[in-house]
Amino acid sequence: MNRKITNTIRFFMDEFIPPFIRDSKPFMFPFFYFAYRGRNIKEMMNFKKNVFSYTPEQYSKLYNNLNSISRNRLTDLNQASIDFILKELKEDVKSVIDVGCSSGYLLDLIREKHPTIEQTGFDIKTPSSNEMFTYVQGNLEKMPFEDNSFDVVICCHTIEHLLKLDICIQELVRITKKKLIIVTPCQRYYFYTLDEHVNFFPLKEQLINLFPFENAKCLSLQGDWGYVGKKN
Repeated sequence: MNRKITNTIRFFMDEFIPPFIRDSKPFMFPFFYFAYRGRNIKEMMNFKKNVFSYTPEQYSKLYNNLNSISRNRLTDLNQASIDFILKELKEDVKSVIDVGCSSGYLLDLIREKHPTIEQTGFDIKTPSSNEMFTYVQGNLEKMPFEDNSFDVVICCHTIEHLLKLDICIQELVRITKKKLIIVTPCQRYYFYTLDEHVNFFPLKEQLINLFPFENAKCLSLQGDWGYVGKKN
């Protein structure tokens, strides 16, 4: 299922099902069984309870071995988010990093439209062979880049997963030279969600206030937020 469909399903579940039903284990168990293909159901249903005690190695192993139906799609981005990102890449952009790049789907699209931009992908997962952009594996809490390394830093469907959000935000801002672009779900908190999320942003102000940029905007993009902050 593409992002637009899953956002629509999530909206109706979160907004129209009474919370005491929506966030009950018996009601959500069949959804977890389907979403995680019948594997590690107990672990995934208790994810929010246990994830903050994971070691970095356990956290990395989880995402490297994750086998949910959401991993079948090429990207978590909906078309509105893709259009939003590509529109923000102006002629003066020389370098881009996609933090949480996965297989590099977004970087492929950027290369098609802006072939001269130097591209880097960064992710916690073990890289697949891809010679079209520079791939760096690591933890977002301490990225191996100098300050102001990239004209544009892009981070899509990643900050909702971060255990040390404040540290990771500082890292994203630190390596940004001109512009930081964030895409994250517009989603209210429930204990049982099918997405390994630990941070939730039902209001755009919650997202805007994470970052130090005075020159910023945040738009609604078919169930997701699109944020852009510019360094002075």
